[in-house]
Amino acid sequence: MKKLYTYALIASLLFVSCSDDDDPIAVNEEEVITTMIVTLVPSDASTNITLKTQDLDGDGPNAPVVTVSGNLKASLTYAGSVKFLNETETPAEDITEEVEEEDTDHQVFYTVGSPLVMNVVSTNNDSDGNPLGTKFKIDGISSAGSGKLTFTLRHEPKKPNTGLTDAGGSTDLEATFDIVVE
Repeated sequence: MKKLYTYALIASLLFVSCSDDDDPIAVNEEEVITTMIVTLVPSDASTNITLKTQDLDGDGPNAPVVTVSGNLKASLTYAGSVKFLNETETPAEDITEEVEEEDTDHQVFYTVGSPLVMNVVSTNNDSDGNPLGTKFKIDGISSAGSGKLTFTLRHEPKKPNTGLTDAGGSTDLEATFDIVVE
């Protein structure tokens, strides 16, 4: 009986330690993103507008701190960029670099809430030629008013897509800003 137990133990160790899987699948961990900073550079070279959301406690009890540094001006064009940070690390980790390196696995979407009227279009693409969206342009702001502008970072969206509604994937970060156009 003791020999049978010993043989069973050796056989199980050999079975567990041997594997035909010489090419393990790399796990792409989701990024920790605490902060998103959107910078809008106006075509008239006036003051840049900064949209920022910061949530240092993640899913904790504190709501994100959302700020908008100023109002947009009707009839101007804005060059925009989005920066993602993990501020739980010191110094803060720039997650934008990872998003841009893994460009086919990410896309930033923009949603303009009514009654705000503007066009927001990605100006940079992933390595397959599909929109990435970390850089964009805002134009078509024809009149004063206010509304909401939402930025959504999707992980592993279907590409190409016709927008957020058919992109699929999972949301890494979504933030809505109250925008005033003067």
